[in-house]
Amino acid sequence: MIHKFKLKGHNIALDVESGAVHLVDDICFDLLGELENGLPGEDCPQGIKDKLSQYGAAELDEAYGELYRLCSAGLLFSEGDYEKYAGTLIASPIKSLCLNVAHDCNLRCQYCFASTGDFEGARSLMSLETGKKAIDFLIEKSGGRKNLETDFFGGEPLMNFALVKELVAYAREKEARTGKRFRFTISTNGLLLNDEIIDFINKEMSNVVLSIDGRKTVNDRMRGRIDKSGSYDSIVPKFKKLVQKRGGKEYYVRGTFTRRNLDFTEDVKHLHDLGFDRISVEPVVSEGEEYSITEGDIPEICAEYEKLMDFVLEADKSGKPFTFFHFMIDLNSGPCVIKRLKGCGCGNEYVAVTPEGDIYPCHQFVGAREWKMGNLNDKSFDSGKKREFAGNNIYSKPECLKCWAKYYCSGGCAANSARYCQSLKKPYKISCELEKKRLECAIVLAAEKAGPKEV
Repeated sequence: MIHKFKLKGHNIALDVESGAVHLVDDICFDLLGELENGLPGEDCPQGIKDKLSQYGAAELDEAYGELYRLCSAGLLFSEGDYEKYAGTLIASPIKSLCLNVAHDCNLRCQYCFASTGDFEGARSLMSLETGKKAIDFLIEKSGGRKNLETDFFGGEPLMNFALVKELVAYAREKEARTGKRFRFTISTNGLLLNDEIIDFINKEMSNVVLSIDGRKTVNDRMRGRIDKSGSYDSIVPKFKKLVQKRGGKEYYVRGTFTRRNLDFTEDVKHLHDLGFDRISVEPVVSEGEEYSITEGDIPEICAEYEKLMDFVLEADKSGKPFTFFHFMIDLNSGPCVIKRLKGCGCGNEYVAVTPEGDIYPCHQFVGAREWKMGNLNDKSFDSGKKREFAGNNIYSKPECLKCWAKYYCSGGCAANSARYCQSLKKPYKISCELEKKRLECAIVLAAEKAGPKEV
């Protein structure tokens, strides 16, 4: 399978199965348009020469020969061999845990998938007993894995900061006894940040996600407090202080764009102007709301991603580079085969735990009772559901098998599929189309930065 496209003056041909990316001239690009099913032989067919008569016969023969050599090297129209690995995608030891330490929040974000923090249940905070059980569960279910990950999440996890500190200390004690190593992350809206919390986060958290949507008007329209006042003025100085004191450790400022701000490049620019150099602004996923993105918005959003791509390049040239999360791509190696096939590991290698000790496939499934996998208090755990998620890969999704982006998105978000398509096996169309555009922009950015010879 070949995916070819034109963007920013580049003719790009992606060989899907090998992952090879080719920058080609016009004649090769047009030839590929006539060779969708591969090269029929060593010589360019006369019918194609007749159809592309704007080029000379000698030019076509030379270009066809170049394509033929790439095919012979397994870099064009290559045969896929990943399916043989699909059978190895069995239930694996759990390595990552999302701890919903707070089913409560001090904001009332309009688009919140967690129903403004309570996940459509009672507002509650996780107890120390439940938190310790969750850490013990992860250690028990991790098998031979040494490196484990725990993400403190909510609602707003800093509403239960005392517990976060105690669980980090508890896990560190367990490291010495079990030989495991914990990597912690936290996501926060920033309202409760102070010097003590900033110092703790910067010491213990390998990564931190700081929630802000961008421009003040955009942020405060969607991310208001309980009294409907905005959050921007409070969080920006705190985020700046945290990042300044963080040194080189990982972080992201993470925003959401909706139908109300389809000019989200301006929000990325604003965050960049504030001094942040690791930015993620992602499309809202919802249906039926005034701010929901619809299929009709896709062309405008795709054009906006091109504007954002141009801004990334401008920032590089100005000496103020930054990382935009959805434009990150490794054309030389990329993720391993297993990661390409099954994605994030939701419900198999990764689960979420609620304040009540309920276990779900991930934080976005929390509250959907039909997907509950067990409970820490009664020690129940549905291994059948775990096997179902283990088998949730691109070879179990017919629509994905036909898609050129399948090895980059791995079938998309399982929670979105379950919620909006009522099936783990069906990808959510809007997310698919936007992902494909982001990938095209990411490939062109790599081409611009690396130069033709390196791509």
